[in-house]
Amino acid sequence: MYFIKAIEKIALNGILIAILAHGLIGISLVWDKVLLKKKGTQNLISYVFWLGVISIFGLILLAFGFTWPGWRISGLGFAAGLLDLIASYFYYSALKAGEASDELAAMGGFAPVMTALISIPLLKSPIGGELPGFLLMTTGGFIMFFAEKRPLKKMVPKIALAAAGFGLMNVLQKIVFNSTNFVSGYVFFTIGTTAGALALLIPPSWRKQVFTTSEQAPPRSKFWYMFNRFLAGVGSFLVVFALSRAAPSLVQAISGVRYVIIFIGAYLITQLKPQWFREDFRKPVLIAKLAATGLVVAGLVLVGLHRGRGAGGPH
Repeated sequence: MYFIKAIEKIALNGILIAILAHGLIGISLVWDKVLLKKKGTQNLISYVFWLGVISIFGLILLAFGFTWPGWRISGLGFAAGLLDLIASYFYYSALKAGEASDELAAMGGFAPVMTALISIPLLKSPIGGELPGFLLMTTGGFIMFFAEKRPLKKMVPKIALAAAGFGLMNVLQKIVFNSTNFVSGYVFFTIGTTAGALALLIPPSWRKQVFTTSEQAPPRSKFWYMFNRFLAGVGSFLVVFALSRAAPSLVQAISGVRYVIIFIGAYLITQLKPQWFREDFRKPVLIAKLAATGLVVAGLVLVGLHRGRGAGGPH
């Protein structure tokens, strides 16, 4: 009985769930970078459309404890799903435009800060009592981003829009989960994301891009794209589940894990498969990114130690 309770406690630990979720998303983002270089999967509108449409499978949860939460909570859940897709557009736009380990690492700094700022007036515990770990992980994200000189005027608008979108989405989701069960909240989140994807078909030019690009993609690209969407979908589901168990700004700060994985993956691909894509890993840059990785790990250790002393549980 004790063993079962221990397993259940681990399975419901928001921090561990967030680490696993961001790890899976990090792996999928490295592969996304490869796919966005290939013909047939380069079109961003088409890419985001299928990303959103695939989330419709979340409606399977209707059979597992769904209850009507009221119009206000339903609307907030729907808005969170819509925001997730909008933010994802800018997120993948940044991924396609620049280096995976640099442009997306910026989200490891900006997104937690935006989430925390939005949380302050709306949630009782914006950072979940984990300020030292939050600061270390967020600082690691910023260092990863500023490790190289980048055209900030070109990058910051996309990054800021994505960070603000994800930040507001995280807070809205937390409000929803504080008011209803996970299944009910996630169903309306799924409906919002799917509706946003279908809205992309309204402009004729976008509709043409979606279906023309999908038809032109070779079977192998389609297979890997769908497999990667499944992997990212599992990661995204776990992120939302983690939001129901922990403070949203903390869950977002743990996204530093995905940028560590992106950094490692980008380095290995640059060394072993440079024809897929190449990134700059000169010595000063490498040292800065290693330091940033160390800060993210240190932040996770601090949070883990604090939780181990009994600070866990939903916030």
